[in-house]
Amino acid sequence: MLAKDVRVRRMAPGVWMHVTEAGGDWAGVTANGLLVEDGDASILVDTGWTPKHSQALLTWARDTLHHPVRAAVVTHFHVDRTGGIPTLDAQGIPVHAREDTALRASKQGNPVPSKRLADAQDFGPLSVFFPGAGHSPDNLVVMHPASGILYGGCFIKDAHAKSLGNLEDADVAAWPSSIQREREHFPNARIIIPGHEQPGGPELLDHTEALLKR
Repeated sequence: MLAKDVRVRRMAPGVWMHVTEAGGDWAGVTANGLLVEDGDASILVDTGWTPKHSQALLTWARDTLHHPVRAAVVTHFHVDRTGGIPTLDAQGIPVHAREDTALRASKQGNPVPSKRLADAQDFGPLSVFFPGAGHSPDNLVVMHPASGILYGGCFIKDAHAKSLGNLEDADVAAWPSSIQREREHFPNARIIIPGHEQPGGPELLDHTEALLKR
């Protein structure tokens, strides 16, 4: 517990899941992200809901983990992914995302990532991939090949999800084939971390597909 609304959980050597809890309109909703060690630094994947959340994570990475954050990746344009960007900007930490994510964040009035990612590239110890539209038109997934951890973000639902969640920007028709592309690109995923709630295994992909079939 780094703050009453920020906690971290070790998932594998050098890989931490962070969980931040929203206030306001989304009060009580938690969102997941990653913090991954990279040499003597680390990479933050998704920023928490607010600048305060990302500040707690940056402080923890620097003072407790002794792997200060050197860069960040955001997986899509919604505020549960981008809300902490102002803190990173203020500290000169580059935030990377797809061009489409930056455009959509700007249009929505959400914080805008400063650097661009390709649709498939390595990023330090991580591999990022755009499987196609799903939860949002721009959703990325992020693999940590060394541990077999796939961070699916909101593209993947948790095992107890009864619905596909916020569909405001979703492309439900494209989503199943996007999941298929993700499976082909990262066939070795052992642990899957969804954007909300608890991690699981490859069965989370099956569960997301089953929800889509409904």
